[in-house]
Amino acid sequence: MTLTSLVKLRIFLPFTAGYFLSFLLRNINAVIAPELTAELSVTASDLGLLTSAYLFAFGAFQLPLGILLDRYGPRRVEAVLLLFAAAGCLLFATGGGLSSLVIGRALIGLGVSACLMASFKAFSLWFSADRLASLNAAVMAAGGLGALTATTPMARVLAWTGWRGIFWGLAVVALAVAASIFSTPEKPSPCETEPLSEQVRGLAGILRSGAFWRYMPQGALVLGGFMALQGLWAIPWLITVSGYTRDVAAFHLLLTSVAMLVGFLLLATLLPALEARGVTPERILAGGTGCGVAALALIIAGIGDSRLLWFVLGIVFSISNLSYALLSEQFPSHLYGRVNTLLNVFVLGGAFGIQWSIGLAIDALGRAGFTPVEAFRMAFTALFVVQALSWIWLMAAKPRKY
Repeated sequence: MTLTSLVKLRIFLPFTAGYFLSFLLRNINAVIAPELTAELSVTASDLGLLTSAYLFAFGAFQLPLGILLDRYGPRRVEAVLLLFAAAGCLLFATGGGLSSLVIGRALIGLGVSACLMASFKAFSLWFSADRLASLNAAVMAAGGLGALTATTPMARVLAWTGWRGIFWGLAVVALAVAASIFSTPEKPSPCETEPLSEQVRGLAGILRSGAFWRYMPQGALVLGGFMALQGLWAIPWLITVSGYTRDVAAFHLLLTSVAMLVGFLLLATLLPALEARGVTPERILAGGTGCGVAALALIIAGIGDSRLLWFVLGIVFSISNLSYALLSEQFPSHLYGRVNTLLNVFVLGGAFGIQWSIGLAIDALGRAGFTPVEAFRMAFTALFVVQALSWIWLMAAKPRKY
């Protein structure tokens, strides 16, 4: 291995580890939800707020994040932010009430908010353009491994350490990843810095664009909806509605995370061949989104093999991420960063809103006299309706350039 290859490996591995940690922390509450409910006596709406605080802080920081990455570089920005993630893990591990846990969860979301975009930025500085697609797919696959680790493996660790012990350990891991990223070589960005006024005008132009509003509902409601389920409500649904034990429910979530990982790898390897045969990313996105909406309907109705249906949802999540690339194609290249971070704001905002709203709906329906199973079904049915409408909008709206 050449010296240049070793340097590039020193870039790739730490940033990939950061995104692995980001996904692990995003989804860990789904496994520990029963313990949080029992120990702290939190309601479903409390649990939704607690878990979605991660997504709120993560999404709220996306727009300033782009400016910071351009000005200070991915090495320093992500390393510093991961210190906030470590602090959030420590607060979560020691918190004795809902407010301290919400603050800890928000700090975690802020701390890992740069993990994906900083990876993309670092790879663009150090690697040739023809390698970026495969590298980006690889880092997304690392996120899939993080989500997978947050299922059955974490359920096993939970039995040994308890949920507080898990967060003590994750704080140490966050510090280690921050140190490894900060120790990577530095390379200044060759991009020119736009005045802040120009950057704001660019964002306003994106928001006025019909191209952005074609893809945004699908991103917010399908991508965001999947994140809300994977990050919290999948396991409570499987335990309450399907009647599974927590281990069996965690295994379903493991299958979903495996499917997500498989989907990213298949897209990275097969997309060029499919395009050569006339199967465009646009058609793949539309077909995959439709399959995901149908799978959710079958889950709600209790029809079919639940393991297969949750596997399909994982595949669909991978496919749905094509909306980032398809949206970017509608804009000039100098706007790509702002286009992606702006879409990310709506995706994460959708995940936050859906995750919290499901909890609010379950509590309200319970107070109205519905059983827990009925409350879950009605809340999930509302999610199905808005996802179906977003898919119809995606199919009906005509592609248009910026």
